[in-house]
Amino acid sequence: MNNNSPRSASKPVSAQCDARSTFVLAPDGLRLHVREYGGVGPGTFALVCLPGLTRTTADFDIVAPALANGSPRRRVIALDSRGRGKSEYDSNPQHYNLTVELADLAAVLSALQIGPAVFLGSSRGGILTMLLAVAQPAAIAGAVLHDIGPVIEPEGLARIKSYVGRLPQPASLIEAANMLRQVFERQFPRLTSQQWLAAAARAWKDDNGVLVPTYDVRLASTIVEFDNGRMLPPLWHEFDALARVPILMIRGANSDVVSVATVKAMRERHPALDYIEVPDQGHVPLLEGAELLQRIAAFVAKCGQITAVRR
Repeated sequence: MNNNSPRSASKPVSAQCDARSTFVLAPDGLRLHVREYGGVGPGTFALVCLPGLTRTTADFDIVAPALANGSPRRRVIALDSRGRGKSEYDSNPQHYNLTVELADLAAVLSALQIGPAVFLGSSRGGILTMLLAVAQPAAIAGAVLHDIGPVIEPEGLARIKSYVGRLPQPASLIEAANMLRQVFERQFPRLTSQQWLAAAARAWKDDNGVLVPTYDVRLASTIVEFDNGRMLPPLWHEFDALARVPILMIRGANSDVVSVATVKAMRERHPALDYIEVPDQGHVPLLEGAELLQRIAAFVAKCGQITAVRR
């Protein structure tokens, strides 16, 4: 790769789902991994998927190809934030913050020439979506907020703090799956053994025969100062920056990060907000299942129609 280039050549990932891996340079030169689906052509409307704090593009392995290969076909990209997935780890963990990650996102959108798009933001990815609405409002044609809102419940944040970078090293994926079940079964009581195993495969990777997290464990240092029981500053100003575009809110019925009261307040400020509550799941609900995928696809299509009219 030419270090003076903002983007490297694409590398096929899977012909079956028409996915490609691309690497984009962040403003400070760090390499960011982007997973691309679908084609790029005149009028192609994009969906940009942003994962949560310790999550990766693997969270979108079902929804991304479903939307890219649907009717109409569309362009879908998913970003590994710095220190996650296949993106380069930062030598300074203090750079794992929303300001730096917002600049990274802007660099990716510019390098890949993505115009107004729908953003599917899971947890922290949804916070980045709201921040982008303030910084670059024209970049957003619609927003899917995946179990995230302007108010983050202290209980949920404390739970996240309790396990980020702290889970023991599993000897196998089966052991990893059992570990995840013990930690998260209260929020996800109906997941099957195969779903827990799939979750483990997203959370750990093989590194020379050893299973390690798919994120830089130093991410834990960015939330270590969180005081249990203290509310974080609300993001209503950032949420209100999305007032001009359609919003779809997806909440797990068992979520401890977004409350029903917050969703009610969101709907009062944005009366046209679409809402999906996923039963028997918590933070964050799985992006799978025919009904949920159809609802997301219909929402993205609506955003595309609105954008076409505005043009």
